[in-house]
Amino acid sequence: MTSPRFETLVDIYLKSIANFGPRPLFLEKKNGQWVEMTYIQFGQKVDDLRGGLVQLGVRPGDRVAVISNNRHEWAVGAYATYTLGAAYVPMYEQQQEKEWQYILKDCGATLVFAATDAIAKKLAALKAELPALQHIIRFSGTEQEPDTFASLLRRGAEAPSAAASPKAEDLSGLIYTSGTTGNPKGVMLSHGNIANNVSAIHQIFPMAYEDRSLCFLPWAHVFGQTVELHALFSMGASMGIAESTEKIIDNLSEVRPTLIFSVPRIFNRIYDSLQKRMATESPLKRALFMRGLEVARQRKLLAEQKRSSAFLDLQHAFFDKVVFSKVRARFGGRMKYAFSGGAAISREVAEFIDNLGITVYEGYGLTETSPIATANFPNRRKIGSVGTALPGIRVEIDRTETGDPKQGEIVVFGHNVMLGYYNLPEENEKVFTGKEPLVPSTERGFRTGDMGYLDDDGFLWITGRIKEQYKLENGKYVSPAPIEQALQLSPFIVNAMLHGQNKPFNTAILVPDMAALTQWAKDKGLDTSMPALLKLPEVQQLYREQIIEFTPGIKNYEKPQHFLLVAEDFTTANDMLTPSLKLKRRSVLKKYGEDVEKLYVEAEKKGETRAA
Repeated sequence: MTSPRFETLVDIYLKSIANFGPRPLFLEKKNGQWVEMTYIQFGQKVDDLRGGLVQLGVRPGDRVAVISNNRHEWAVGAYATYTLGAAYVPMYEQQQEKEWQYILKDCGATLVFAATDAIAKKLAALKAELPALQHIIRFSGTEQEPDTFASLLRRGAEAPSAAASPKAEDLSGLIYTSGTTGNPKGVMLSHGNIANNVSAIHQIFPMAYEDRSLCFLPWAHVFGQTVELHALFSMGASMGIAESTEKIIDNLSEVRPTLIFSVPRIFNRIYDSLQKRMATESPLKRALFMRGLEVARQRKLLAEQKRSSAFLDLQHAFFDKVVFSKVRARFGGRMKYAFSGGAAISREVAEFIDNLGITVYEGYGLTETSPIATANFPNRRKIGSVGTALPGIRVEIDRTETGDPKQGEIVVFGHNVMLGYYNLPEENEKVFTGKEPLVPSTERGFRTGDMGYLDDDGFLWITGRIKEQYKLENGKYVSPAPIEQALQLSPFIVNAMLHGQNKPFNTAILVPDMAALTQWAKDKGLDTSMPALLKLPEVQQLYREQIIEFTPGIKNYEKPQHFLLVAEDFTTANDMLTPSLKLKRRSVLKKYGEDVEKLYVEAEKKGETRAA
């Protein structure tokens, strides 16, 4: 890559406000109505808040934290912090208080924004344990009240402060990783890390100021923050801020976005909801829908061979108008692109969405890579892969640990590689290929811990996670994530976790879709009372059949031979999911481990001592 379009986040801010001033930036629903904020209005709030922060003693190099879901105040706080030369540290409302305390103490935040009065009260109770924390600022409250966002805006307007000019290598923020295996680690991302990633996005992705997204990925997560908030801001596009994950479908039809950014879990929900809806339609509508999908699939196969068919094109035009346009209307009717990241999306789900006329672009990266390392983009796309390296980035495969001739650990080099983990020199030693800590270098690679391979065209394919990969008792390796995703495509399963390390075979902990299961049981005339329902022989047989149906390409020894049905879903509230929706395997096993062990004991009694 030649010189980047943007050097720093402050560079992005100044150019965007100057170039797109009157255009809409954010849409938020207030009192049942969507309210618009323009770029120039956003810029004024950023400038005012920066002045307010200066009056509270926030200085370049300080840490400013935030605990909030997506809202315009979150973004105002971020850019006020960047333009002050300080570092922004986001956290999630759903996180446990002990994690807030750990992060605030670890980063040494001097000020924290709190989304609600309830969060502010909890932080006040922790303040005695946080010697660096001086101010807790509530997003709620009026400008006459102390310690409110509104009062800071007023004070800053009365005493403005000029924007700072940080360098590309200066720290822009700390994003703490999910903590699936211990305490969160503070990933130090420089201005250049993110600005270069945004600059690379400009080179390859088809986004422009006419585009609009619906923001439901948390900006506290690096994917939502860099690829949606910063990138769309830099392009003059607009963002509707979703009310909640439960309201996504409703908000899509109201905001009418042209693109969405999501993790596979959300795409799986869309896939599942559409499949269930079609199951209730008339036989004629179902037949039209399935034929339309098949025509779309055949056209893509021909396109891959650089061929075409006028007859298929004519059929596709019919099905697109009569069938798929109505499906897209549920998403607002303007959806063109769907960007997936955070984990590998199921090929079946990606092709399904693609065939509906919404082009899926899958990418790959981590918090430590700012985040995008590879991506599919126009004229350079293979569904199922995570694309090729972005401009200025290089990907290599280290086969040392796997000993496999094809796949190995993915190592990323380039402008997007983090400065390092905050206060964790030993962790930095583990993940960097070079020995110069905290020095940005295109020759200092980051060991991702993910497994994959590069094909002959340079496309990266993810095959699992090295830390999650385990051996069965017979020595065979298993990567659980792809199998779990396959199981979750069942209309009767909302979540799944595979287990089998050092065991004779795999077992699965399955969370049923209770609405679908209850309706199925009613249709069969079965008792639907809980927890008896989950133990019925008919229900157990149903899930055995689901496992067989949805794991056709999975090797027999990888498939779960026995399973446990549990009524409680994996959520952030019960600490089984991280705020970025990653599975906390230790937490799941802590709750259900004894019951899973009983499955192995019962199998041993029956003489089942090895994988199928």
